[in-house]
Amino acid sequence: MNISRWEPIRELDNLFNRYSRLLTRNLSRNEDVEWTPTANITETDKEYLIKAELPEVKKEDVKIALENGVITISGERKQEKKESSENEIRIESFYGTFSRSFALPDNIDQKTVRAESKDGVLCVHLPKTETTLSKPISIKVQ
Repeated sequence: MNISRWEPIRELDNLFNRYSRLLTRNLSRNEDVEWTPTANITETDKEYLIKAELPEVKKEDVKIALENGVITISGERKQEKKESSENEIRIESFYGTFSRSFALPDNIDQKTVRAESKDGVLCVHLPKTETTLSKPISIKVQ
């Protein structure tokens, strides 16, 4: 697993930037902003699985990159063209670009990573490599 340096000031700055855009967003105009999809990560004996919720995002608008032990899921959710007869009362959906990055452990088989999208959920399968586990030994303290 990669070790990354924790930088609390940068994380606080990112958090402030992300939420300040939400607080100042004009909901009646529904401007495009950067949004962050939710993601769940699970592990089995054979793989890690990332499930990202991407409603109304076409699979052609999603990019997945794996580089230096980090996987990045990015893309864009585009707003549908409005009918002139529709009157928007309240818009809570986010439109625009998104990006999520996750540090990966070292035991990922990068050649067999695969992704699928169904019903607004992107599933990224990250198979584990076969590692030879040494048997535990007991060491006596003298």
